[in-house]
Amino acid sequence: MSETTKTTANRRLVEALQRNWQAEIEGAATYRALAHRERDPHRRSVLLKLAEAEVRHAQRWERRLHELGAPIPTYTGSPTGEADSLANRIGGPESALRRVELGEREHIAAYSRQLQELNDEPSAQILHEVIADERGHSQTLKSLMAPASPRDARTALDQILKRERHRTGGNWIGDAIYGVNDGLGAIFGIVSGVSGATQGTSHVVLLAGLAGMIASALSMGSGAYLAAKSERELYEAELYRERTEIEEDPEEEREEMALFYQLKGVPEEDAVKMAEHVAQDPEQFLRAMAAEELNLSEEALSKPIVSAISGSLSTAVGAFIPVIPFFFMSGYPAVIVAAIISLAAHFAVGAAKTLVTVRSWWSSGLEMTIVGAVEGVITYAIGLGLGHVGA
Repeated sequence: MSETTKTTANRRLVEALQRNWQAEIEGAATYRALAHRERDPHRRSVLLKLAEAEVRHAQRWERRLHELGAPIPTYTGSPTGEADSLANRIGGPESALRRVELGEREHIAAYSRQLQELNDEPSAQILHEVIADERGHSQTLKSLMAPASPRDARTALDQILKRERHRTGGNWIGDAIYGVNDGLGAIFGIVSGVSGATQGTSHVVLLAGLAGMIASALSMGSGAYLAAKSERELYEAELYRERTEIEEDPEEEREEMALFYQLKGVPEEDAVKMAEHVAQDPEQFLRAMAAEELNLSEEALSKPIVSAISGSLSTAVGAFIPVIPFFFMSGYPAVIVAAIISLAAHFAVGAAKTLVTVRSWWSSGLEMTIVGAVEGVITYAIGLGLGHVGA
């Protein structure tokens, strides 16, 4: 490896670890803010402990950055983290907890990708430890959202059904929605910029738009495939570790399973009996422990091929929308029509994102529309400037 390549790889590693530090500090701030507003003493205590865990994660990244001779960045987020975001404010405390739990799973996915991308063994070791902790955080948050009394069975059933929807159908739906979002945003920017530079010359805009569409679709498809494959490999590795723990100390694992049942409201005596019953089948016990302790289940994993296909096709669909008018029109009328249908598509995609998030459809759609409009104006202005320079 050349010296230049080593320098580039080290710079990327440092940037990734600094982003990790920022994310953990923001997570700690979010938990502290939510704990400050929480009225229930037990939930407040749990949220504060989660904040402390996020700080410990940040400290691990600090030590690794120090070992690499890199500076610790300055925290640039809000003092309350994500606790004051629009989505959390609108939905109230329960919505905030669901959003934070979703964020924990997003961190797990991001850290899993880093295991494949960062060629640094000390950082990989930290990633393995942090991922295990984040899975525990996700499970803890789900426990906090569980109803306090068995009488609230309707609420319990609703929450289970929501989680099952995300576990089974949400994977490919999420890939498709974010694929459309990525393709639409990227190619709308290209179309706007090239239109500004060429005054909407149809064949030039078409060429640039279609080339960008193909590149974006291939990039999204390959990225989705690698992410899903990494997630599955991590699941298998964690399952192997859990199997080893069961073989080495089955009694402690049964006791741990009983505690998980007690946390769900099962009386201690019944919880012990349930754990002993499940433990009679080693494979069933392993799957149950993985689900309870690590929040892992094979059904929740994305299939790499499905993720690749849904990601690439949806990206191509989103990318194709801004170029449609240039098949039939040219000049400024084509630019105007492309802007209108692209902004309408931005709103539709933003609203569709609420299928896999907890935001309101109108605020999500409006946010996407504003982002698309700003992107289009900026890229069109840049294109105009470059067009005059080229002239």
